[in-house]
Amino acid sequence: MTAEELLREAAQIKAEITEKRKYLHAHAEVGFELENTLAYVKGELESIGCSPRACGRAGLVTLIGGKKPGRVFLLRADMDALPIREASGVDFAAENGCMHACGHDMHTAMLLGAAKLLKKHESELCGTVKLMFQPAEEIFEGSVDMIGAGVLENPSVDAALMIHVMAGMPFAPGTVIVSDPGVSAPAADYFTIRVRGKGCHGSMPDTGVDPLTAAAHILIALQEIPSRELAINDRAVLTVGTLHAGTAANAIPDEAVMSGSLRTFDEGVRDKIKVRMTDIAEGIAGAFRAGAELTFGSGCPTLKNDKALSAEASRYAKELLGEGRAFTVAELSAGGASGSAGSEDFAYISQRVPSVMLALAAGQPEKGYIYPQHHPMVRFDPDALDIGSAVYAYMAARWLEDHAK
Repeated sequence: MTAEELLREAAQIKAEITEKRKYLHAHAEVGFELENTLAYVKGELESIGCSPRACGRAGLVTLIGGKKPGRVFLLRADMDALPIREASGVDFAAENGCMHACGHDMHTAMLLGAAKLLKKHESELCGTVKLMFQPAEEIFEGSVDMIGAGVLENPSVDAALMIHVMAGMPFAPGTVIVSDPGVSAPAADYFTIRVRGKGCHGSMPDTGVDPLTAAAHILIALQEIPSRELAINDRAVLTVGTLHAGTAANAIPDEAVMSGSLRTFDEGVRDKIKVRMTDIAEGIAGAFRAGAELTFGSGCPTLKNDKALSAEASRYAKELLGEGRAFTVAELSAGGASGSAGSEDFAYISQRVPSVMLALAAGQPEKGYIYPQHHPMVRFDPDALDIGSAVYAYMAARWLEDHAK
């Protein structure tokens, strides 16, 4: 298939892709609880002759190609939404208290469009394309769950690619930005610190142990880690987002609980900070006669972009879209690459096979797309959908062609 042919065919099914996206958006579901979404995606794949199979708790995998011997290229789309009540104003808004505020409905619809394009050219593929429809990205659990269920095996995956739509970007819809080699998205760790004291009457603090005082000092001291314990190039963000304790103004509670997140671009820095967080929480609590327990919940490692695959993806994107619609991060930052601050659980895939992450512009501020991802009023430009499908399909087909056995 040629670039021109694929873009033309994608444009021909744009309305169809758009309707799929609207359905998925209106029926937003979260985490692994994707009963309706799974049934819809499975039915759409079966309608074009694919044979999707369940993978893990709520994932789907299907294969296209294999008519010619060759390698296996994986394309991933996430399917889950966020527990946000939608206020976007679109006429297909979800009404169940959930919202596709991160654009995963766009990803799923685009990959369904790519499946149709690839199926049409199945006999031409120099190998196999594996389509991965993933749950629970927002809680960083879906990718690792599908890996555990064998998504990278039978057949074994040789390389992988993901696309993420981006609102509020000053580029025409469908413009592609290819990640540079190395880390493009930070590791993420969610944490909880429970500070245990001894409750008492507010008028007699000497008879108890105040967990709120200890918690306040822990919260402030944690910020000394990124400001005083890291080298100038060791980027990290440590945020405490909640602090809860007590129910009465005249009583000292037994416990205070805070929670937050840690983002790091280096696994060594990540490990160092986690150790120091524990030291600080336990040490300060002890100094105030309290106790503290720090636990880390869900998270994901850094997302690594393979050097060769990143260069190939850049070349393919420019072949497909032209120089003015495809860029690398370095090209847009005058030679100085800048990673995203948002984490992405495709990182688990990137730690195991050569991978690359692409950004797809889907909302220019000058056209009214002013709200960021995860905002209840965010909207995405549907004009990016058919181009996204073409990008998915072209990347896989061209890589298989270049790596034909």
